[in-house]
Amino acid sequence: MTKTNKSELKIKAIENGTVIDHITANKALHILKILGLPDPETRNVTVAMNVSSKEIGRKDIVKIENRELDHEELNQVALIAPKATINIIRDFKPIKKDKIVLPEKITSIIKCTNPKCITNYENEPIEPIFNVVNEYPPVVRCHYCEKLIKTEDIDKQFE
Repeated sequence: MTKTNKSELKIKAIENGTVIDHITANKALHILKILGLPDPETRNVTVAMNVSSKEIGRKDIVKIENRELDHEELNQVALIAPKATINIIRDFKPIKKDKIVLPEKITSIIKCTNPKCITNYENEPIEPIFNVVNEYPPVVRCHYCEKLIKTEDIDKQFE
């Protein structure tokens, strides 16, 4: 990042990859953790945190060079940053721009916070499944025990 003047911050453009913009402020590190970044295959990851935004006040931005996120990865990002936008970049130009959409069901990204839920038994290899109750802020309900998992409980799992 380079400073161009007192009120503008310039972040280097990427040739190919994904830009996740309008991430809720201070959630970019959760996104990196979900996506397993940085990793040996990804050449460059740029993170801007708590930057000024006309639309949402403060936001984070993540640029991932040479990697386009797949559908499953977008679902994971949606749980942490439901108002984010995704830009696919090719040859320095955005070729696709979409808002993130939280799917109706979430699987294996988070754990149920109910210690008595069947998904938390070590001898039961059951994948957690959650039904989305509210998109923003995200609230999900465990498919098995029906425990409501609120945004703050979701965030704690990525700290």
